[in-house]
Amino acid sequence: MNWPHYLLLFGGGIFLMNSVPHLVSGVLGQPFQSPFAKPRGEGLSSSTVNVLWGFVNLVLAYLLLIRFGAFQWDDGFDALAIGFGALAISLFAARHFGRFHGGNTPERQ
Repeated sequence: MNWPHYLLLFGGGIFLMNSVPHLVSGVLGQPFQSPFAKPRGEGLSSSTVNVLWGFVNLVLAYLLLIRFGAFQWDDGFDALAIGFGALAISLFAARHFGRFHGGNTPERQ
């Protein structure tokens, strides 16, 4: 097992998935939390900041997955490493941002 390789892919999966909410919110013209808001990660950033942050995340994902991680499409372990990274950041984001958007305690209808 080549652990550094899989750690790069895991990190690439994190950045790839993290780009999604920032790009979507930004393109829709909606504010969303970002590391640049006050308080950090809790306050809202403009749609423009979110598009830029989402794009930076895509570039980092590309670097980690393709340039440094040398992702192989036909290697199941490569896909698992990326998938676990994407799942990890998704679960974190669901819990963290759910506090602000009502996702952690949905009301029953």
